[in-house]
Amino acid sequence: SETGPSPVDRARSGSKHHLLVDASGIPLAWTLTGGNRNDVTQLIPLLDRVPAVRGLVGRPRCRPQAVVCDRGYDHDSHRRLVRERGVEPIIARRKTEHGSGLGRIRWVVERTFAWLHHFKRLLVRYDRRAEIHEAFLAIGCCLVCFRRLERSF
Repeated sequence: SETGPSPVDRARSGSKHHLLVDASGIPLAWTLTGGNRNDVTQLIPLLDRVPAVRGLVGRPRCRPQAVVCDRGYDHDSHRRLVRERGVEPIIARRKTEHGSGLGRIRWVVERTFAWLHHFKRLLVRYDRRAEIHEAFLAIGCCLVCFRRLERSF
């Protein structure tokens, strides 16, 4: 049911949203897992869900050039899997000083989460069925894209 013990309140079950966004904060891929799942388990599935970029004649690019992650994704096996997909992993190393400079880039993801959590239906999960909650997550991502595009014109 895509729920698990909440990291905040162990008595309640919860869900976790996972996002892959572009440099401006537009969601490219998203998944929903239980609250007790590790973030790194969704790195490869998110990369595989990114659709091909359309437009130019020739072979379309299917994946981003680089992916920026925080220390929670610091696993050599996952770095290798990301490189195998033709994506450069920029991942902070564990047990290193903060201030690596990745915070200047990572805040874009956190801002997108804030935009999504303005929709109370995504902030607090009311739905029992995971499919319904994931559908609302998809609608929220579409609305974020629409609002970003609306502002650019």
